[in-house]
Amino acid sequence: MTATKPITVVLADDHAVLRQGLRVLLDAERDIEVVGEAGNGEEAIGLATKLLPAVVVMDLTMPVKDGLAATKEIVAALPDVHVLVLTMHDDEQYLYRVLEAGGSGYVVKSSADTDLLSAIRSVARGGLFVYAPAAAHILKNYVDGAGLPKPASGGLSEREVEVLRLTAEGYTNQEIAERLFLSRKTVDTYRGRIMDKLHLEHRSELVQYALRKGLLHE
Repeated sequence: MTATKPITVVLADDHAVLRQGLRVLLDAERDIEVVGEAGNGEEAIGLATKLLPAVVVMDLTMPVKDGLAATKEIVAALPDVHVLVLTMHDDEQYLYRVLEAGGSGYVVKSSADTDLLSAIRSVARGGLFVYAPAAAHILKNYVDGAGLPKPASGGLSEREVEVLRLTAEGYTNQEIAERLFLSRKTVDTYRGRIMDKLHLEHRSELVQYALRKGLLHE
């Protein structure tokens, strides 16, 4: 029986003590392996390019190049590398900026260890993870600020809109298939059509579209 490969992770934070603490936490998990550490955004980009980890755990405030700029570059150049932002900033504006940059997750440093572990596993399989208080707040603001807009389909069928919404909420294609009683191949086809119709290239762009159109449920 072939052993499941661990989730490879690069840690990017300018505080060495914090990186050491994170490494101890992650090394205790059998399905996660820390393969590199970076002290600034430029180093994070270099390691991501060289090592192609499943996840880069990225701080926002770092010297040389900040985490937001590094996230944009990594996502643009390495679509199979997912960026999870781990930051002290518990502010919705930072969350918006991370999502716009293509980040796959947002966790504050005051969160429980279990939240970080869940986030890493979620984004590694292509999902989206936003820690609960921020998720509820950001969705409420979108709904309140937009006056409960009617979703714009962009030429999508009802089923395609449903697949789009579930994708934006962080479900993987396999999970969507199980929820909608479809085959994985069918969901893959729907997702491809959605990307083509909306002229999008990355899953993070689907999240941004769904937020703008009011497709996400609170």
